[in-house]
Amino acid sequence: MPSREEKLATIKKIFENSKGILAADESIPTAGKRLESIGVPSTPETRQKYREIFLTAPGIENYLSGVIFFDETFRQTINGNRAQAEQSSYDGKTFAKFVESIGIVPGIKVDGGAVDSPEFPGEKITVGLTGLADRLTEYYSLGARFAKWRSVITINESLPTDACLTANAEALAQYSKYCLDAGIVPIIEPEVLLDGTHGIQKSEEVTTKTLQVVFDAFKKINLPLDEIILKTSMVVPGNKSGETMDSTKIAEGTARCLKTAVPENLGGIVFLSGGQTPVQATENLNAIQKLGPYPWPLSFSYARALQGPSLAIWKGEDANIPAAQEVFLKRLKFNCAANRAQAE
Repeated sequence: MPSREEKLATIKKIFENSKGILAADESIPTAGKRLESIGVPSTPETRQKYREIFLTAPGIENYLSGVIFFDETFRQTINGNRAQAEQSSYDGKTFAKFVESIGIVPGIKVDGGAVDSPEFPGEKITVGLTGLADRLTEYYSLGARFAKWRSVITINESLPTDACLTANAEALAQYSKYCLDAGIVPIIEPEVLLDGTHGIQKSEEVTTKTLQVVFDAFKKINLPLDEIILKTSMVVPGNKSGETMDSTKIAEGTARCLKTAVPENLGGIVFLSGGQTPVQATENLNAIQKLGPYPWPLSFSYARALQGPSLAIWKGEDANIPAAQEVFLKRLKFNCAANRAQAE
């Protein structure tokens, strides 16, 4: 039976040395959209290559403490784009075992996606609890030491509803219990969407309320919060609001929100980039960290904000891989500096 000490050790490792988590957990349709945006067809082979470019970039272990995988990627094997001298020892390993071998903690996305809710028109409920306990047992045996479950919160004049917030919070709590029973650290991701005309004040109100509802649900079933990580949105204005991305206001609103809604004994917090540009995600992380210290360790868990610029350089061409990896490593370096509030 996996111990509490093992889970606490996983959390400690994730937040060590200002490193972050790469969210390499896009579903097959989402990964397909990324590839199609650069004119590359989506196949198991091209999706494998897409992942390998980032995971074999030399030195990622200096900047990453964890990687969140999607089931397909978790099981795929590495073919070797790392330095030629190292290839023979890495070829044939699964991506999960490969990152583990270089000191990075493997994680797995386990939710079944957010679907339109018949009970809550205009809102979504995340599914995937059926059979989850068995899947987590398998993932643990394959090396996963943390997992992620994402719910999505929509903002408009009448949303979100209290009932939908509660339904998603209860699913997050049940998922977390399954994870903890399996020896896996749960990352909970109640993402307040950037899409909409709402201003930053509305974003702060909704994000605060969302987190309060989530932790109320956790309290009801007495979950050990120090074994759990929150992946949260920053408090940003809606992308159709006309408000500019002001890093000072974003940092102040995010800090207020977290201090109001998040219990001090939570294991840690990582931020999602949620539609921000790569530069915005770095600048806002830096501004938030400058307002510390906080009761919890803070870090980042980005997908597009780390991978997007490199994807545009790669364009499906092997000759472009070194340049794509160089830009990826640069973005990692910038975000680790921001994590220490030292970004320039």
